[in-house]
Amino acid sequence: MSKSLVVVVTGVSSGIGRATAQQFAESGCEVYGTVRAIERVDPLPGVTLIEMDVRDTESVTQAMQKIVKLARRIDVLVNNAGVSLVGAVEETSVSEAQSMFDVNVFGVLRTTQAVLPQMRQQGSGKIINLSSVLGFLPAPYMGLYSASKHAVEGLSESLDHEVRQFGVRVILVEPYYTRTNLDLNAPKAASKISDYDEERRAASDAVANHVNNAPAPDSVAVAIVEAALGPWKMRRTPKGQASLLSKLRRFMPAGPVDSAIRKGLNLKKL
Repeated sequence: MSKSLVVVVTGVSSGIGRATAQQFAESGCEVYGTVRAIERVDPLPGVTLIEMDVRDTESVTQAMQKIVKLARRIDVLVNNAGVSLVGAVEETSVSEAQSMFDVNVFGVLRTTQAVLPQMRQQGSGKIINLSSVLGFLPAPYMGLYSASKHAVEGLSESLDHEVRQFGVRVILVEPYYTRTNLDLNAPKAASKISDYDEERRAASDAVANHVNNAPAPDSVAVAIVEAALGPWKMRRTPKGQASLLSKLRRFMPAGPVDSAIRKGLNLKKL
């Protein structure tokens, strides 16, 4: 792969972002990885680290301008940076939801708006947004996180219609449980309502078990790199459970899907 392909990956300090940046570098791409604090992150061979906070518009603008100055173009933007939150919808405060949306949704909006002028000018580009199977499935006790991923899906599909006239395409990558700290160390809603304790605990234990037995981030990174280097396809689900769930959601009746979700989270059939 030619060095002329310039790739920007957000949130490369660990997990999926770090694995993705590494795989792009190994493919011969010119890779820039963004982190909030460079001094806290180990160097990544073949990846130029850029300090950027997706919550700060000025920080995003300056970072993307710096990359364009260094590389003279941006061919691929991977919006990976994200946060999670566990709690019943009733337990989740508006401020907690706003904080998460500021990263998961508005962070994607900020970076996208920062790179689109360059992509329009060069007449090409791909924007890859990390969603989740929770972007098309409900997630008890992760309702606001699921809502943020549903928002990313709607934004991405709409954006793709708007920018394809400029040679720019948008792609969603929808992983299932992945062995990263995002789910294992997910923050909990601060306000607890005791009526939810039993189910919340059962769901949290089920999630932890799924994550501990999930594939490493490399499997998602493979899907992201293939999305960037291969032909356009709106949705990409990594091989395995994510791909299966995508098919089930499309073709199975709502009742069995509902039952399968509750069973997978150790919730009673009601």
